[in-house]
Amino acid sequence: MMVTSTSRTERTRAGLQAAALRLFSEQGYDATTVEQIAREAGVSHMTFFRHFPTKDAVVLDDGFDPAIAAAVAAAPTGLPPLTRVCAGLRAALTHVDLPGQEEVRVRVRIAAGHPVLRAGTFAATEATQEAIAEVLVADGVSPFEARIASAAALAALTVALLEWCLSDQDVPMSSRLGAALDVLDGTARR
Repeated sequence: MMVTSTSRTERTRAGLQAAALRLFSEQGYDATTVEQIAREAGVSHMTFFRHFPTKDAVVLDDGFDPAIAAAVAAAPTGLPPLTRVCAGLRAALTHVDLPGQEEVRVRVRIAAGHPVLRAGTFAATEATQEAIAEVLVADGVSPFEARIASAAALAALTVALLEWCLSDQDVPMSSRLGAALDVLDGTARR
C-alpha cells in the first residue's frame, strides 16, 4: 500500500481552496472576502496571500501548465502537431494529480458564472496554449501550426469540460476529456 504524504503547505493551500469554494457557492464570489476565507480555513489573511496572490487565484490556479507542456514535449516529435498535442494531453491527464471531480465542477461553475473569473479562465487557457505552442516550435513546428494545434486541443477540452460540468450524467471527467481528444485526433468511434 502506497501512502501519500502531503506537506503542511499543501494541506493549508487545499484547506483555503475548500473554504473558498464553499463560501463562494454559499454566498457568491463577490460577497466573499479573503478574511472570511482565511477565517473559515483557520488561518490568517496573510497566510492566504502566501498561498494565493489574489482571491480569484483560489478558483483559477491549477498548476497544470508545466505538466501539460512537459507531457507534450515528451510526446514523439515525429507526430503531426495536433496528434502530438493530443498524445501529450492524454499523458498529462493520466499522470497529473487532478483535483476531485466535484471540486472541478464547483470551480468551473463558479468561474463560468462570474465575468472576472471567466476572463481569468480565458487568460489561463491562453497561457497554456502558448506553453504548448512553445514546445512545438522548439521542435521545429512552424509557429502558425503550433498555435493552431494547441488552440484546437484546448478549445476541445474546454467544450468537453463545460459540457461535463453542466451535465447530470455520471461520466468521469477524464472520460469526457479523453473523448474530446478522440474527436480531434480521429480516434473517436462513429
